Amino acid sequence: MSLRLVSYAVMAACGMASAALADLVLPDVARLTAQRDSARDSFAAPIAVFSDGGVPSQTVEGFIERAAWRIDTSGLTSLQVMAPLRAQLETLGFDVAFECVSKACGGFDFRFAIEVLPGPNMYVNIARYRYLTAFKGPPEQPDETVSVLVSVTAAAAYVQIITAVSDSAIGDVQTPPDEGAEVEGLASTAASVQTGDLMARGFVILSDLDFALGSTDLGPGPFASLERLAKIMSDDAELRVALVGHTDMVGDLDVNINVSRARARSVRARLIEDYGIEPARLDAEGMGYLAPVATNATAQGRSQNRRVEAISLNVE
Repeated sequence: MSLRLVSYAVMAACGMASAALADLVLPDVARLTAQRDSARDSFAAPIAVFSDGGVPSQTVEGFIERAAWRIDTSGLTSLQVMAPLRAQLETLGFDVAFECVSKACGGFDFRFAIEVLPGPNMYVNIARYRYLTAFKGPPEQPDETVSVLVSVTAAAAYVQIITAVSDSAIGDVQTPPDEGAEVEGLASTAASVQTGDLMARGFVILSDLDFALGSTDLGPGPFASLERLAKIMSDDAELRVALVGHTDMVGDLDVNINVSRARARSVRARLIEDYGIEPARLDAEGMGYLAPVATNATAQGRSQNRRVEAISLNVE
């Protein structure tokens, strides 16, 4: 299988030219276990071993993609997994800025001072792991950053890859009219709640919601989309709404349905507790990955598919 090293899908979808981009290839048996993409975020890329109570790092900002894989092959060493990835990065024009092996990295201290996706999606064997950070472009302000964490057990290997593309490398992306029309048709912006799309179309996507990584708990907010939805429901005491959670296609259907339902219920609880909406006026369900609004073949598409919708239950 292969990982799109940098998610330029956002530029491709907007009709913009991008640099030629190769794929970072993992073994065919590698199974994606977790994926998290952030259009605007920061990442502290380690650049030295643990010392003086912390890991020296370089903070990079831009589009951040975090992903983890499990390779169900026994007897692998961390070098057997890392070496091909390092070679591919160098071929792609990256310069390795830092690399270390378990004990030399700082062992337990290094592992718990760096960013690691939660288990069981990513597992780190303290005695058998390797870490690598590579930059493309000026080291002090790289265009692209890749950090790779490899860990092995007797039965399997785990790989975590975090990629970052700077805002300057992405550029000022503008959505052309045809793409914008498609997004508007899906009512996918928080502002659409304010313009009455819930009543005109029957549903809206609460696109500004934020859930903690690996959690079904809604972030602290405030969220403009919930404030607008609460106002609509307050203004119309007869309105009933179903909150429906959706996921991408990573993982089993049953798990995704449970996750999507739990997130919808978190949104329902927030509307009840913080905005005083009557519980009887709010339903919460989950569809898992059964109702995508975009392709699951790209990071951008998967990000769009992870959402919570508000659906009007009123019938004229």
